[in-house]
Amino acid sequence: MLSVRQQRILRLVVDAFLTSGEPVSSKAISTTSGVEWSSSTVRSELAALERGGYLTHPHTSAGRLPTDAGYRFYADLLLAATHVSPKRAGGLELRRMRREVDEAMRETTSTLSRINDLLALATAPPPSSARIHRVEVLRLAPRVVLVIVIASSGAVSKRVLTFEGEVDPGLVEWASSYLNERVRGLGLGARMIEDRIRDPELSAAEAEFVDDLRPAFSRLEASGPDALYVDGASRLLSEDHAADLPHLDELMGALERRATLLGVLRSAIDERSVFCWIGDENPEPELRGVSVIGANYGLGYRNLGAVGVVGPLRMDYETAIASVRDAAGQLSRFFATVYER
Repeated sequence: MLSVRQQRILRLVVDAFLTSGEPVSSKAISTTSGVEWSSSTVRSELAALERGGYLTHPHTSAGRLPTDAGYRFYADLLLAATHVSPKRAGGLELRRMRREVDEAMRETTSTLSRINDLLALATAPPPSSARIHRVEVLRLAPRVVLVIVIASSGAVSKRVLTFEGEVDPGLVEWASSYLNERVRGLGLGARMIEDRIRDPELSAAEAEFVDDLRPAFSRLEASGPDALYVDGASRLLSEDHAADLPHLDELMGALERRATLLGVLRSAIDERSVFCWIGDENPEPELRGVSVIGANYGLGYRNLGAVGVVGPLRMDYETAIASVRDAAGQLSRFFATVYER
């Protein structure tokens, strides 16, 4: 258990190293504004922190660097903080957008990448979590009918059906009303959709026509938005971060495998608050030279997806945590309106 003084010194070391990128000396800490301890006291505490595994130092320098454990302690302090600086969290305004999932996810990752100057990731809700919002049946030609299924998530599925004979316009108009009454509100992956379409009280012509429209309701889950959204790879791999990314080839390989990134975020779907994986804590070996800061978003009763940033161990954790927390909150509010419309 770290003493209050050790906690403060450790935070000062991490703060200084995140700013400068250089090993932090005891003199730099003891001359910091507001520090009342002597250099000898600071040296003693730095040595204790190093023995505890929170700090290390290069052989060529008397200064200290934070270890993964040091970063973890620092991040935990930030995660426990309830106050979020508007400067660090601001920039995302989903309520001003049109209510399409694809647009919201792209805007989220773009803004997070810009705020943090890092790679940003987001997973869209699984299509099965959306519901049928509206069905439209349109007669395009005497023998051609278009069926449009619009999901609550904004996803649209279209199916063109060609009939052997001319289709009655009145039957087409009736089908739109009937299908909306029967399947509106059902989940896209619900097995009961086809059962709900059938009704023994329909006339022979109506039952035959509805049966012909059933293919439009198959594989609706496949019409959803992309599962993973990524923005800012060039920012993360820029010269500004190169010195802080020791395993660059492995990282680039992981970034090229979208399934790996998708799996990383989905593995945290049960987390209730902002989560942080530092170095070796990452579930994928290729990501064990970086930090992942993420947060789940969703409705009150379940998580729908996650949003996060990937950066070097020496990154601005305060901005990352604040901005990711804010983005998750905004996505939760966004999907609350989308799924209830």
